[in-house]
Amino acid sequence: MSTTGSIGVGSLVDLNQDDNANKFLTFRLGNEEYGVEILRVREIIGLIDITPLPRTPEFVKGVINLRGKIIPVIELRTKFGLASIDYTEATCVIVVEVTDPKGGDHLHMGVIVDTVSEVLDIEKDQIEPAPRFGCALNTDYILGMGKVTQNDQQRVTILLDIDRVMLVDELNEIAAETAEASNKNTRGIKKAA
Repeated sequence: MSTTGSIGVGSLVDLNQDDNANKFLTFRLGNEEYGVEILRVREIIGLIDITPLPRTPEFVKGVINLRGKIIPVIELRTKFGLASIDYTEATCVIVVEVTDPKGGDHLHMGVIVDTVSEVLDIEKDQIEPAPRFGCALNTDYILGMGKVTQNDQQRVTILLDIDRVMLVDELNEIAAETAEASNKNTRGIKKAA
């Protein structure tokens, strides 16, 4: 494992697959560190105005307009059942690409996290399978447990399978709401013209 470097708000991610195969963007929710494959990350932005969507799950915060593209935004804390906290200067949105396993469609989705940490290079032999707790607890959204050693300190980073963090039905529901909001926005612009 090696540290590739820190990354901050406003960062765009280099998508060279060969160089980024074992790299994970790490972020924090409370005291826990999570990681997502860097190849799934499109960019990191600070919080901007989020337009709420009616009749959506609590973890769906709404949509943002990112350079003319409407992107649904979820709060990962709420999705994982953690207590909500006030947003800070460090709170940011990670824009990720999510794939629908049924249709193979690619969606961009914003994920609100407490803070982005760094990009880590975690080799496959440093990743343990997700723990199994029996049928009562579903851990399918965990890609694995990354064993990280830095400055003689060992820690575990929970590596997420970003496609499975959201259930397929939830993705489809959010995508439909986003498309409807985008269409209303477009119709409003045409009417104004």
